[in-house]
Amino acid sequence: MSPRDDPHPLDRAAAESIARNLKAMADPTRVQLLSMIVESPDGRALVGELAATLGLTQPTVSHHVRIMADEGLLEREQKGREVWYSVTAERVTDVTESLRLDRDPIARIIAPAVLDRITGDLAERFRGVFSPETIDQYVRESYTLLAERAGITRYLPSLTARFAADRLRALADSRGLIGEDIPDVLFVCVKNAGRSQLASAILRSLAGDRVRVRSAGSEPAGQINPIIVAALDEIGVSIGAEYPKPLTDEVVRAADYVITMGCGDACPVYAGRRYLDWDLADPVGLPLERVRVIRDEIDRRVRALLSELLLPE
Repeated sequence: MSPRDDPHPLDRAAAESIARNLKAMADPTRVQLLSMIVESPDGRALVGELAATLGLTQPTVSHHVRIMADEGLLEREQKGREVWYSVTAERVTDVTESLRLDRDPIARIIAPAVLDRITGDLAERFRGVFSPETIDQYVRESYTLLAERAGITRYLPSLTARFAADRLRALADSRGLIGEDIPDVLFVCVKNAGRSQLASAILRSLAGDRVRVRSAGSEPAGQINPIIVAALDEIGVSIGAEYPKPLTDEVVRAADYVITMGCGDACPVYAGRRYLDWDLADPVGLPLERVRVIRDEIDRRVRALLSELLLPE
């Protein structure tokens, strides 16, 4: 059923809440402040720092952050004599997406010439492994999956090229066309924006080139949850150039271990693979303190997985 066919309109309370939040952001100074807070190393900032950077008085900045805090966009944390402001956990994704779209509007349509260029580059990379026709099919399908299923809007051409290349490599691995005898681990969650990104980043950091690590989502989000990036940064693990991507058949076929996290029966089952289900809380909407608990539990399980693979850390 399309939204126009839905007989139940948005309820009044929800509509009023959305309107208040939009009003709270409808000021250039507040947009600047939100951008600075979101992009700060630990996702929080002091009023004095914000005022100094923007060349404003502290009372002016305090006025704006108080309005955004009253409307639920910002949360206040007092530590000693310092008061830190951060974006409310359940609003982080909405705020960062709004800021990114304001700064970097990207069309969701890639020109045919760009797709042809991507196909040509990958044909050179996979020369002697796949035909140009197969590569062209994967490029165009990957573009559609990212644009329509995952809702990717930023860097769509470069992510299309990377997603197609990852899928082609997985296809080659599953068919034994590229000989590298290293374990292949696939992490799958619903959005590929939280748990599976935590696990894949930690395993990649620990194992390096000794394990091929992939991740995917049964219903991928448009971007990785910024709190996940912050939680990983705290322990010295980089998310790198990762992005949410749809679950596809060839990455499952290529995997030696398939580790699911709350995605139910979305992952196909093939013989000869080890399937594990890690029962972990979904970090969506949780504050950083609780995300740290999930991160640390994933870290423990990833290290145990390395021991099972008989790989020294």
